[in-house]
Amino acid sequence: MFLSLVRRKSKGGLVVEYRGFGMLATLPRSLGEELRPYTGHAAAAMVKQVQRSVPAYSQPLRGVFGRVLVVSCERAVRHYVDCIGDPDVPHDRWIDFYRMRGRMEFAEGRSLEPLHDSVTVGARAAWRAMRPIVRGLGAGPDVIALAAESVFVYVDELCATTIEGYQQAEARAAGAIPLRRRRLLELIAQAPEGSACSIASLAEGAGWRVPGAAAMVALQRAAGAPAFPVHLLDDTVLADLDTAEPYLLTADPDTDLAPLKDALDGWRVAISPVVPLVDAPAALRTARRALLLTGEDAPGPVIWCRDHLATLWLLAEDFLGAELAKQSLDPFTSLSEKQQERLSDTLLAWLETRGGAPEIAQRLGVHPQTVRNRLRQLEELFGDRLRDADDRLNMQLALRAQRLMRAHRRDEGTSGT
Repeated sequence: MFLSLVRRKSKGGLVVEYRGFGMLATLPRSLGEELRPYTGHAAAAMVKQVQRSVPAYSQPLRGVFGRVLVVSCERAVRHYVDCIGDPDVPHDRWIDFYRMRGRMEFAEGRSLEPLHDSVTVGARAAWRAMRPIVRGLGAGPDVIALAAESVFVYVDELCATTIEGYQQAEARAAGAIPLRRRRLLELIAQAPEGSACSIASLAEGAGWRVPGAAAMVALQRAAGAPAFPVHLLDDTVLADLDTAEPYLLTADPDTDLAPLKDALDGWRVAISPVVPLVDAPAALRTARRALLLTGEDAPGPVIWCRDHLATLWLLAEDFLGAELAKQSLDPFTSLSEKQQERLSDTLLAWLETRGGAPEIAQRLGVHPQTVRNRLRQLEELFGDRLRDADDRLNMQLALRAQRLMRAHRRDEGTSGT
């Protein structure tokens, strides 16, 4: 669930009211009292899972690093349990601690990604440890559901608190705003689900308005191409051009990318559909997949994914295409690679056009008699399967996927020479 932070000023400075605390206060107070003896067990599960899953925190639990990680997990669990059924629990020390934790992360040179990952995987581990205990206490389904939901709201808000501390330290460094915008884009591109508060907090510090939906844009640079013309883009576009796979985020791709039309010397651009921010990671994967398209599948340097959805779907999972080919094109296995390629091209042309030999011959650039000979071979190999609508569809999908992957392998071989 995406819940935003509510901020207000007071005599003591900035006060952050967390809606997750309000959710916890509606749970039965007796549940918190019953869970308190198990907080150490849940915190230990958090530490173990964080060290196992997040490489940045896998070092031995020694010195300041070990103390901070263990105390962070213990305080997170303890405060969660303390807030159950009690709307009057003070939060100032909790907020101060996790802001300090964010400042430490910046000082130690870590990005926000491992911090976010550690909190997320830690919360899941803690809930897995606590859930059987909650059930054993006789809690009803509604209470269990609210407790589970509150865990992830609480975690998102804990992330937002550490980000505030991270930004406080970052603000003292040069170039704070560009760095914040890059951190923001990284977070959106990697794990926006359940990260609304974290995104909102980073966006506020970066001076960026969070859109309801956006497109992800994958970029590909040819050898010797000049620098990407990022200066032509509006400030609302987020960009990361320093990574091995550069990319952008834009809420209005048609408008924002228009200035690039005649300035993409040596660059290819693939633009995902505009999707809710929660789908940004999948949108970026789709845009990067679109950069594999070549020839007639991708005319020009700009690829709009919305024009190639079926093709991109075929490229989504290599192993599924291979499995479909194994089942649908099994009669080809007894043939040589050259024979397979020729008959595959002929079969795909027939499936796509259902035309006669002259039409298929013109499409393939061969003699009509050659096509007739190949069609007879296909009839001998596939028989009645050529007359079954489901079989024909599976063959067409498998052949189309094979063609796309062959083109991709050729491109990779060319780029490697």
